Amino acid sequence: MAEAEDHIELKFRIYDGTDIGHSTYASSTTVANLKQRLVAEWPQDKTVIPKSVNDMKLIHAGKVLENSKTLAESRILFGDLPGGVTTMHVIVQPPLAKKKTDKNQEEMSKQNSCSCIIL
Repeated sequence: MAEAEDHIELKFRIYDGTDIGHSTYASSTTVANLKQRLVAEWPQDKTVIPKSVNDMKLIHAGKVLENSKTLAESRILFGDLPGGVTTMHVIVQPPLAKKKTDKNQEEMSKQNSCSCIIL
């Protein structure tokens, strides 16, 4: 019976409503380990594909989970729904490309310059 309390059945819903990573996980599993598994199992036919753990966020009960915490530390409820599956949402946000940042700085310097003509 203690073993059932130490494990939770999870699935992860991505942006288009597809569920991935459906499995049973130990309460000691870290959020970073979950993300690594999701990156490995990500469907390759999707338009948005995370390249690393840092490209995604896991959301449970309205809270973004921290990579360094375990499922137990993240207060994922174990055994709340007997035979039930807990769904977490996955948000993919790749980091901004450096070129885009450089472009924004260039635009800002143009905006700060005066182009007035006095006659």
